[in-house]
Amino acid sequence: MSVKKLFIARHGETDYNKQGLLQGRGIDAPLNETGWDQARKLAGYLQQYPTDHLVSSSLKRSWQTAEPFRDSTGLDIRKDEGLDEMDFGIYEGVPYTEAVGDLVALKEIWESGNIDEPVPGGESPLQVFERANGAVRKIMDQSSEETIVLILHGRLIRILLSEWLGYGLENMQQVSHQNGAVNHLVYNGEFEAVYLNKIEHLAV
Repeated sequence: MSVKKLFIARHGETDYNKQGLLQGRGIDAPLNETGWDQARKLAGYLQQYPTDHLVSSSLKRSWQTAEPFRDSTGLDIRKDEGLDEMDFGIYEGVPYTEAVGDLVALKEIWESGNIDEPVPGGESPLQVFERANGAVRKIMDQSSEETIVLILHGRLIRILLSEWLGYGLENMQQVSHQNGAVNHLVYNGEFEAVYLNKIEHLAV
């Protein structure tokens, strides 16, 4: 396998993000005005990197974020359900302030190493990693492209990067993410970070 360059960006803002509502796999919210602005700035930033492959999740906020980059490059957007956000089960659409107690308890369970403990009615970090890692590996294995842009989700990015970069899923909170931010990784048998959570382009 040739060396792969991966640019992993988080989708732009939605009203759920703005209002502090939990938004997982079960919420298919569109970008808001700020989110579209972030998507356009993200596309402008990524244009400096000749890209072979553009991938999003199947959720609207992800593929909408990819659209300005598609429009500027002519690339097709490959939508992959395996890259959808974590299923937050009973907390989908719930204000974070109402669920914070339960979520802190879950976070402590995961940090103790019990990464197969699911969100009630939803997924566990291990389940999410297995499906999303499998989706990315399949994309890399089946394509000869060297540079791949993936437009993903906050918790999903934490889960993938924490495992790929050797932190472990129990330490996923160490991975920061913001709407429209970019992570640059290279893969040559193992993943290495070039930079993480880059946001300077959003201030332009």
